Amino acid sequence: MDKRLLLSSDEMHILLHRLACQLIENHNDFSNTVLIGIQPRGSLLSSRLAQLLQEEYAVHNLDHGLLDITFYRDDFRRSDKTFRASETRMDGIQVENKNVVFIDDVLYSGRSINAALTAILDYGRPAGIELLTLIDRRFSRHLPIQPNYRGRQVDSIDSQRVQVNWKEQDGADAVYLMDA
Repeated sequence: MDKRLLLSSDEMHILLHRLACQLIENHNDFSNTVLIGIQPRGSLLSSRLAQLLQEEYAVHNLDHGLLDITFYRDDFRRSDKTFRASETRMDGIQVENKNVVFIDDVLYSGRSINAALTAILDYGRPAGIELLTLIDRRFSRHLPIQPNYRGRQVDSIDSQRVQVNWKEQDGADAVYLMDA
């Protein structure tokens, strides 16, 4: 399997700070905004961003949750893939009339975001929804979904895979483009 480095640890650090600053520019004090990490792969990115916003940018009114979309996926019953349910953590978080920012690591076909759009309605009707993604794989969308915030845009073919490594889980931060 051929593996090409897309983002080093230092580049990821810079991108995370840039994304945090873009969120601050658009959401000010976050009093009317909720950050929602899409489980499983968006949870580490959303946790890292929430930590950055709170610790480095002094954002104190930050609502941050995690949303499991497993049973909302359109391919849940049709696929031979094994799906593992994750945990939804929305304790005390209100999305009714709030601005919701979905956070996921890689935007590929758009189907995960479509499932998240359906799943979030179980928790209320947001005033607006935005999408933040670390990697935007252009040219591979099945649905007309685009990110409002993106770390890096990558042109890739369907046989390739983007692997995001996090120091909390994998020992080091890095993003790779892998050929099958």
